[in-house]
Amino acid sequence: MSETVRIVLNGDEREVPAEATLAAALLGLGLTRFRNSVQGEPRAPLCGMGACQECRVTVDGRMHVRSCMTPCREGLRVETDQP
Repeated sequence: MSETVRIVLNGDEREVPAEATLAAALLGLGLTRFRNSVQGEPRAPLCGMGACQECRVTVDGRMHVRSCMTPCREGLRVETDQP
């Protein structure tokens, strides 16, 4: 069994795999909308390697963090665009 860490996602504490990227963890939690485009369309990870930047979220108050390049760690505070 893999270790888990606790993150705070949009104000709710969640357990996610410690070895996962933030994008993988959020997808594993069933999140399908990470942000909205300028036109208001939902966006989520596409490339998984940091090139497309569709997976951007706010992490610990820093906006536009690529979640596919961010490892999960204990206490990470993550905010996504709410529908």
